Amino acid sequence: MKTAYINGILLDGTADMTPQEDLVVLTDDDTIEDIEFRDNVDLSGYRIVDLDGKYLMPGLINLHVHLPATGKPKKKQPDNVKLVKLMTSNPVLEGIIHRICEETAKTELMSGVTTIRTVGGIEDTDSMLRDRIAAGNTVGPRIIACNQAVSVPGGHMAGSLGYIAHTPEEAVGYVRKIAAQKPDLIKLMITGGVMDATVRGEPGELKMPPEMIRAACDEAHRLGMKVAAHVESPEGIKAALKNGVDSIEHGAVPDAEIIELFKKNDAILVTTLSPAMPYSLFDPQISHVTELEQYNGTVVFTGIIACAKACLEQGISVGLGTDTGVPYVTHYDMWRELYYFHKFCGVTNQFALHTATQKNAELAGIGDVTGTLEAGKSADMIVTEQNPLYDLRALRNIDMVVVRGRLISHPKVRKYGQAEKQLDMVL
Repeated sequence: MKTAYINGILLDGTADMTPQEDLVVLTDDDTIEDIEFRDNVDLSGYRIVDLDGKYLMPGLINLHVHLPATGKPKKKQPDNVKLVKLMTSNPVLEGIIHRICEETAKTELMSGVTTIRTVGGIEDTDSMLRDRIAAGNTVGPRIIACNQAVSVPGGHMAGSLGYIAHTPEEAVGYVRKIAAQKPDLIKLMITGGVMDATVRGEPGELKMPPEMIRAACDEAHRLGMKVAAHVESPEGIKAALKNGVDSIEHGAVPDAEIIELFKKNDAILVTTLSPAMPYSLFDPQISHVTELEQYNGTVVFTGIIACAKACLEQGISVGLGTDTGVPYVTHYDMWRELYYFHKFCGVTNQFALHTATQKNAELAGIGDVTGTLEAGKSADMIVTEQNPLYDLRALRNIDMVVVRGRLISHPKVRKYGQAEKQLDMVL
């Protein structure tokens, strides 16, 4: 179907974007056909969508998502290993996993996220859902999938969202196993996280030996795949970058050596401000974390902020993701990540929106497909009533989503009241 979006105010996603009026966006099925001034366009044969002065921009892109979890606040951390083992024990329960992931992906879409990059799932669920969406068998965002990650004994998400490799040879075997499912990237769990730490001030303990990191990266690269790594300490960043990792997920306080390693390896940082923030800033009676977890959460949170600031200052590419699945980090709150990027890292609203659209698309390797409003790109767009360049909270209420040309008016998501109340106190 050929569609003309008229009377909108365009924000094109580029670094120097400004509101543009009197333009018409013409789409033909799933592609932006042209963008022209209203007086120069013959709209005969087009379905007309009147935006009535609202803001039209590229769909948001979330570079760090875990689909099996919802982000709903919990009083007690579940036994993820036991839960995943149960849910993969028979086809009926596996079917439930697939339905959960389909619903969480749809929630991302309905909140204005038209592309997600999954970085740790259950077996090959992510790539299967990616293919179903691409084939038009279900509605959802574009998915860049990594499927299950590779971890180590006692490592982050070991036995749940990560296979447990004991040797470099086993790690290579898991990379091959994952690659056979045809995902888009490989994920390594190199350090622990906030909840894995047992000592005050030592979150992000290096878990994966350097020789295993090197073996896994070499095999992934041989197979033509990039490697993302969960890293939450300076030691972990150095081990990751020295041994071939392409993207650091999360980050930690960097020194001169880390900055040089980023540049030497042309590596990127995917900043995730949302997950550690509740551990650091919430009242423990609300977040249900121990004093140790809150202290270590603050170490991680401040480290991620410092890493993002330093990388931006040094011209190192920084992308944005939510790490959705962690308590209080929901699939409908990508807009908050942009807001935190502005608030805690000091970037402009314009730069935050540019990062979550064009920059994220480029870092994900799909900059020629989506991320900006321009002819030839996929018709991935969102509409808000207010201007996010003035206030990023405008992205909280999405009036319309267009994904691959499919228009969804007034999308709805189910929200968690407790999460909303606590998170809003940080705004």
